[in-house]
Formats: sequence, structure tokens, C-alpha cells
Amino acid sequence: MGTSHGPTTPARLLAWAAVLCFAAGIAVLVIAAELRGVVVLLVALAGLVVAAAGVWWGLAHRGAVRLLGVLLAVAAPVTVVLLVAGSGLWPVVLATAVLWTGAQGCSRAALQQEHLHAGGMRGRPGKPLHHPVLIMNPKSGDGKVGRFGLVEKAEALGCRVILLNTSAQQDLAAIARRAVADGADLLGVAGGDGTQALVAAVAAQHGLPFLVIPAGTRNHFALDLGLDRADPSRALEALTDGVDLRIDLGDVSGRVFVNTASFGAYAEIVQRPEYRDAKAATALAELPDLLTGYTGARLTAQAEGTRLDDPQALLVSNNPYATGQVLEAGRRPRLDGGVLGLLAVHVAGAAQAADFALRGERSDAVTVLTPHEVTVTADAERIPIALDGEALTMEAPVHCSITPGALHVRVPRHRPGAPPAPRVEWRGIGRIALGRPSQAPSPAAVAKRAAVACG
Repeated sequence: MGTSHGPTTPARLLAWAAVLCFAAGIAVLVIAAELRGVVVLLVALAGLVVAAAGVWWGLAHRGAVRLLGVLLAVAAPVTVVLLVAGSGLWPVVLATAVLWTGAQGCSRAALQQEHLHAGGMRGRPGKPLHHPVLIMNPKSGDGKVGRFGLVEKAEALGCRVILLNTSAQQDLAAIARRAVADGADLLGVAGGDGTQALVAAVAAQHGLPFLVIPAGTRNHFALDLGLDRADPSRALEALTDGVDLRIDLGDVSGRVFVNTASFGAYAEIVQRPEYRDAKAATALAELPDLLTGYTGARLTAQAEGTRLDDPQALLVSNNPYATGQVLEAGRRPRLDGGVLGLLAVHVAGAAQAADFALRGERSDAVTVLTPHEVTVTADAERIPIALDGEALTMEAPVHCSITPGALHVRVPRHRPGAPPAPRVEWRGIGRIALGRPSQAPSPAAVAKRAAVACG
């Protein structure tokens, strides 16, 4: 049975502001511009569709077709702007755009208020530490360990610091296990997400708290924990004023991951030796073969009774990401939900690509599920995988699962990051405005949505 709660007064006020801004935008466009306003709106929508199709051609083809796609992606929005300016309606369109932007902002704020009221991940005061051990990669994130003085600051707080020798291959799990044998009562890592996952697995195995220091390049794990990615040294505040969050860990055929396991197009790209030094160029060179006439391993995913055939890209995440547009950088509202996120993409052509770019996860090209287990098979003996951004291959079939509450993460009591609100849905905004409580979906409802999504 799901639990319910009523929206707070600030959430209701923000929801009403969103509804009024959206309605005012329509009124301005229709009343002030009359029929011409409707025509402008239709032209703008057509421009978006053409631009999205151009993006698809630019990514999925080479040579003249790619050039045509790039021209369309640029020319379509420029043409719309020129038509609006030439019609003399630009003040009306500008006012409408401002009102709709305000509606979107108020909607997100209302959902954020409701999310915070419902309660996010709950922290408990951490036990005193006597022998904390931090493993640091001095080259991670272009030298963040040195730039932020992490070694000196950690040692001043009584930590033992193990600096990795980046000129030699080292077994991080073995180093962490040795630290535990020597009496460590906390394990921490200053490095990227792939390094975090390897040491987190050891901490979980031994029931020790784990400290995340966001010294990598992107630090997605730290982002979802609410940590300050701009100043990784602030994570050390958890040693003196910290709380423990109990979170889930993902598992791919015995290998722990904290963020995502990617199969298909992205996984194929990161396998290329040149990818690390030229990410964008390598992706542009390889995408045509991966998106049209896919040359990689043919994948099939089985998610608790739901079968997905031939996805071009498959993303399995440790808890679902919350984003209304698949192409946006997503975040996870929680890391303790006890379910995987599964996102599969299969784009058949330019029309579906436009639908994908405009509608995101609502597109027919996308399937979104929240299973507990996923099994990925292929027409090859081994499957390329991007595991927390690291390039690997694993023997097929690959089994993905989640272990609820496997890891205690120690974080600062006061963290700058806030959990993201769920994606904007106007039905949800109307519910908040009317003061109706939210209802968590039952397992049966989740299963029904999954069946509908997969046809």
C-alpha cells in the first residue's frame, strides 16, 4: 500500500502560480496576436521538429547527409526567429515565452517543495572515528587532490592517506582490504566514480562507513549525495560533523556500481582507445555505425517479465533518474529506493528521432522501467559495458541487480546540494494546487505501467 501526504502551503502557492503563468501565456498569445499568434505557435513547433530531425541526421550519418542535418538544426530555429521578428509579433511571443518559463520554474519549485516535505534520504549521526583511511588518486580530475590540498587537510584531521601510484597498475580493492585488516574504521576515496565503486564494495562488505570526496571529473555520485563538487575538500567536514546515509548498491555480474551500467552505443564508444583523449571526435566518428545499421552486439534485455529487443542504448542505474528529457543530465532523487532504473532507446528514423528529442522519456522510442533485476544477453560471447564510466567487457548473459541498504555513506551534516524534484507533469501540478495528497504507486501499478510501456 502506498503512503500519502498533503502538499504544503508554499507548494500549493507555487503550483497556482505555475497554472496562472501558463494560462496567461496562452491568453497573451491568442488574444493579443489573434489568429496570427496561433500560426506563430504552430510554426515554432514545426521548427522544433525540423531541428530535432536535423540533429538526428547530423549524429547518425556522415558526409553530405551530416552536413545537411547540421544546417537544418541551425537554420530551423533561426528561421522561426526571423519569421517572428518579421511578423511584428515578437513582443507578444517574448511575453509568452517569459510567462511559460515562469510557469516551468514555479512547477519545478512546487514539486521540489513537495519532495522535501515527503522526506528524502534520512541521515543518522555517525559513530566517532579512530582510524579513518582515505585513498586518493593524485591525477583524478586533472589533479584536484593537489589543487585543493586534500592530503594535508585529511591528515590534519587524523586520517591516514594512501596515495595511489598512477604510473603502475594497482588493485584498489586489495589496497582497501589491507587498510581494513590494519584497523580502518572508515574507508574513503578522492577520485572518480569508478574508483569510488571499487572501494565502496569493500566498505559495504565489512560494514564500514564510506566517505566520498568528489575529486573526479564529473562526480555524479557526489552530486546525488548533495556534496559540493566545486570544492571537494568540504566533504572532509563529514569526519567531524557527519551523518550516515544508508544507500543501495548496484551489481553487474558480481561487480559493484554506484551510478550506471551502460550497454549499446555508449558502451561501444568508450571501448575505443582514442576515446579518453578525444571524446567528442570519437563519438561523432562512431555514432553513425551505432545508430543506423548498428554494428555492435545485438542486445536483448529481460526485466522481470518484460522483454526488450534490439535497443541501441540501454542504461541500468542504481535507483531511477528523474528527468523529463532523456537528453538532459539527470539526477536521482533517492539512492535508497531499492530498485534499478532501466532506460532503453530504439530510434528507427528521423521522425522517431524528432519525437525522442521533443518528448524525452514519453517518446515511443524510449522504454523506462523500475525493476529489481535485469538480464542482458547478446549475439556475442562478451558484451561491452560502460560501468560508472569505465570501459569493460563481460561474458554474456550479464545479470544486473540491486542490494538495498548495502552501504553506509558518511556525508557532511550540512550539504549544499538539494535533491532534484520529479519531472514536471501538469497533472501533478494540478493535484498540488487543489491540495490533493500524492499517492505512492503500489507494486501492481508499477507492473501495469511497465507492461503498457513495452506494449
